[in-house]
Amino acid sequence: MLTNRSEYATDYYNLMGASSMKASEIRSKWIEFFASKGHKIEPSASLVPHNDPSLLWINAGMAPLKPYFDGREKPENPRLANSQKCIRTNDIENVGKTRRHHTFFEMLGNFSIGDYFKEETVTWAWEFLTSKEWIGFDPERLSVTVYPEDEEAFKLWNEKVGLPAERIIKLDENFWDIGEGPCGPCTEIFYDRGEAYGNDMSDPEMYPGGENERYLEVWNLVFSQFNHNKDGSYTPLPNKNIDTGAGLERFASILQNVDSNFDTDLFQPMIQRTAALADVKYNDSVEIDVALKVIADHIRTVAFAVGDGVLPSNEGRGYVIRRLLRRAVRYGKVLGLDRPFLYELTTTVGEVMGMYYPEVVDKQEFIAKVIKTEEERFHETLTDGLAILADISGTAKSEGRTVISGPEAFKLYDTYGFPFDLTEDYAAEHGLTVDREGFDASMQKQRELGRAGRQENESMKVQGGPLADLEVKSEFVGYTDLLTEAKVVAIVAGDALVESVGEGQTCQVVLDKTPFYAESGGQVSDQGLLRGASVTAKVQGLFKAPLGQHVHLVTVESGELRVGDVINAEVDSAKRGDIIKNHTATHLLHKALKDVLGTHVNQAGSLVEPQRLRFDFSHFGSITPEELTEIERQVNEQIWNRLNVNIELKAIDEAKEMGAMALFGEKYGDIVRVVQVGDYSLELCGGCHVNNTSEIGIFKLVSESGIGSGVRRIEAVTGRGAYLYVESQLELLKQSAALLKANVADVPKRIEGLNQQLKEAARETESLQSKLSAMEAGQLTDQVVQAGNTQLLAARVDAPNMDALRTVADELKVKLPNAVLVLGAPADGKVNFVVAVPAEQVKQGLHAGKIVKEVAAVCGGGGGGRPDMAQAGGKDATKLDEALKLAVSLVSGHNA
Repeated sequence: MLTNRSEYATDYYNLMGASSMKASEIRSKWIEFFASKGHKIEPSASLVPHNDPSLLWINAGMAPLKPYFDGREKPENPRLANSQKCIRTNDIENVGKTRRHHTFFEMLGNFSIGDYFKEETVTWAWEFLTSKEWIGFDPERLSVTVYPEDEEAFKLWNEKVGLPAERIIKLDENFWDIGEGPCGPCTEIFYDRGEAYGNDMSDPEMYPGGENERYLEVWNLVFSQFNHNKDGSYTPLPNKNIDTGAGLERFASILQNVDSNFDTDLFQPMIQRTAALADVKYNDSVEIDVALKVIADHIRTVAFAVGDGVLPSNEGRGYVIRRLLRRAVRYGKVLGLDRPFLYELTTTVGEVMGMYYPEVVDKQEFIAKVIKTEEERFHETLTDGLAILADISGTAKSEGRTVISGPEAFKLYDTYGFPFDLTEDYAAEHGLTVDREGFDASMQKQRELGRAGRQENESMKVQGGPLADLEVKSEFVGYTDLLTEAKVVAIVAGDALVESVGEGQTCQVVLDKTPFYAESGGQVSDQGLLRGASVTAKVQGLFKAPLGQHVHLVTVESGELRVGDVINAEVDSAKRGDIIKNHTATHLLHKALKDVLGTHVNQAGSLVEPQRLRFDFSHFGSITPEELTEIERQVNEQIWNRLNVNIELKAIDEAKEMGAMALFGEKYGDIVRVVQVGDYSLELCGGCHVNNTSEIGIFKLVSESGIGSGVRRIEAVTGRGAYLYVESQLELLKQSAALLKANVADVPKRIEGLNQQLKEAARETESLQSKLSAMEAGQLTDQVVQAGNTQLLAARVDAPNMDALRTVADELKVKLPNAVLVLGAPADGKVNFVVAVPAEQVKQGLHAGKIVKEVAAVCGGGGGGRPDMAQAGGKDATKLDEALKLAVSLVSGHNA
């Protein structure tokens, strides 16, 4: 918990005065208000969506609650509220230039899953906004918009709340619909900021909902009352929902009576800290202000994303973070900050946000390290970008162009993070301009591709189905029993409840109690059999119904399965035994990773199967062989220590006080299951485990790799799987020994001897190749011709590879120091080229890189290099003579 503030945060909080409401107070009032209305307060979910491929980031308060809205899951309390951290990057270029565009923001939300609907939503919103106890807005400053066909909402605002009809605007766009799934009309609430923000009432956009700065949207209330079906039709939802969203930053800007969100206590401490680092002042110039705002916005986004396990990379979320970091660094240069500085702002982010989001304080050291490393890399990249830009400018001039094309500028921006304005500045210094329209077109094309990709997966599931309201009870007894007598209470086949299914049919079965574990938390479902007096059915997997029942995926092998049948439910005990060994091993592995690599390591996904375990975790950089050996040793040490595995149910707060680790993406109720392995590991987990670590037998790492966005993956085996893995490795060793005609124990020594023989053979080959190259060079010297006023050797060479060809060129440069060399060597149907130009000829404008590029193009290839030395490859060796003739023409033409 945050207890101290820096001078930048303290100064700003003092300047606000007692009359202003701090953002933290607004957030607290929101939570308190909806708690008083019977809502369960949901903690903010990670910015990384869990089991939702349709989203790159959590971008709205309801995003982590989607399974509740479309009926896949049922919440314990149908009334929910939250303050959710969000990221949106679709309008990144507007950040810092407008009052309210951000990449990271907090969305305040209240939700009803089939409980209250429009009347409560509207009246509570009005109460919260206008009551002096809560926000205390002047009611005369509030207006709303509604969907034209939503007469119920209009009447509630007009008759129930008492809002005059002229302040209730009907807009066609007030309908929330993202495709398949729940949808419905919405009503938006606007605050009139006064004539200072616009008083031209003849402006057609000067109304609540129009494009203006005066009427500020503060809250959107969505009434989900329809299903948008696959065929495009709309039908009433079985259970109507409420989804609302309000911007914390917008509330703060009004209640603190400041011009923009950036002038609130959510941003000013970062802005003032940056201004101090750069020795500039906020509100001195537009250019400086934009830079300060961009940096303040982006450092919040990056700090929170890294805290949630996203690391800079060249793909997915990691690419977004890298881009934001680089954009902030570039704006730092506008302020004269030519060194890494963003990492220093992470402490200020923690001071401002840490009271509600402790992760940015707890992980501050790690976050700062990641950001500093990335800043240092980008400063190097900027240097590389200047070199690439120099090549582009040189090519433009050689081609007689005065303009750097839009695609060229965009490639610099998108691939290397090189800013457009720096490209423009550099171009101007060299008498060139940049095609801004072409750059913008390339940028727009990228945006459209991104939007198209998102829209493909954005819809939710259609609400309903036979399991949606199935209220039969189903008890899980599989923690202790693998065989139990149970009663069939429901069967679903063909998307409908049925009374029976026959031999060969597949179906979904609910039992009144079951020993079968349903896939969750990375642990796969159990498999096994359902046996009755006249039926045998195979259980191939399970999932949980919206109301939590275990649903068995079943194929009837013989007989008939009927609702009401009493059967024996029997888990495959061998597979369960292998699963629990692997599951407990993941807990040991998680702790070992933290011990060896650092406390920043966090689980980012897992898979626990009978055959193996897979564990994904956040970590930047590679892992050394020595670290992997130590990780494996530590896990096995806990197995040898014969640690007892104790499992208890605890209140969530008590479990957290004990130091229990929560697993990635899991949701926890008020009572949680705490799995403690001796004094070594303590985690919240709903899975199945061994009683003592000695049951695991042995733990062996199989592979370790990076899988992108700062996430690494370990695969391992235990018990039976470890035995089989070790046996397979020993068999490979025996086969290798046989091929080497050696005993297994002598394999390393035998390989060492062979390596020494290979090195000696390589040295002999190199010596012979050098002699052959010298002979080849000696035979070529009489092929020198005069090309203009320059000596030229353009010749076919017998060289098996590029290294040999370069050696020939080096020999010739000694024998012919004043000659331009263009050498081509066919190899396996292809061709290699080397071009060398003496220093004197370089001064006269000959460029080896340009020559080799044109010569190689004749053979369907390409390449380049320095003015004095370059190489290339071609695909078609049959055109080598034609290419050499072109070389003669190029050199002769230059020196004519």
